[in-house]
Amino acid sequence: MALYGSNDSLTPVVKNLLIANVLVFVAQLYFRKTGFPLELYASLWPIPTGNFRVWQLVTYMFMHADWYHIIFNMIGLYMFGTLLERFWGSKRFLQFYVMCGLAAGIVQLLLQQGSLSTLGASGAVMGILAAFGYLFPNTDLYLFFIPIPIKAKYAISGFILLDLWGVLVPKEGDNIGHYAHLGGALAGLIIVILWNRNNRKDFY
Repeated sequence: MALYGSNDSLTPVVKNLLIANVLVFVAQLYFRKTGFPLELYASLWPIPTGNFRVWQLVTYMFMHADWYHIIFNMIGLYMFGTLLERFWGSKRFLQFYVMCGLAAGIVQLLLQQGSLSTLGASGAVMGILAAFGYLFPNTDLYLFFIPIPIKAKYAISGFILLDLWGVLVPKEGDNIGHYAHLGGALAGLIIVILWNRNNRKDFY
């Protein structure tokens, strides 16, 4: 995925989030080999399992299942997060990211069925995508394997609808946190609408 004509230089909060996520993932790989999985303590466990701890609502955002998982989340954070941080400023962007991640985790806790834990930055990243689609709806995006640009409002709406479909038509073996994705996207949309009302600007 790429943005047409975007400025790709890293911003401070996005840079530090990228570093933190990669370092945590490397630590996960190391501790798995030692028989002390960090996922047991830092991923977000359903309350009925007895493994839930309140700090997991924060730590789960920095945990990832595999290389595929972290790479795609970090690509989304890098591509869209840098633009939002540049637009809002670092302090507001960090507040936004954390709020979306917390909301995603809470929604997952309330609606998830089963005993699997949730991990990953996807909920917070979906909040970023929702905010970007609202603020810059006509920005051209180039998606993987699609040679023509697609407006952000359509591409991001499509991602959200895919998660909604995953909730409405669940498949056996699907280990994607659709509720967390939807919770993060909804939180991102609500927050950006409220902020926009309090600070009117022209968006392009």
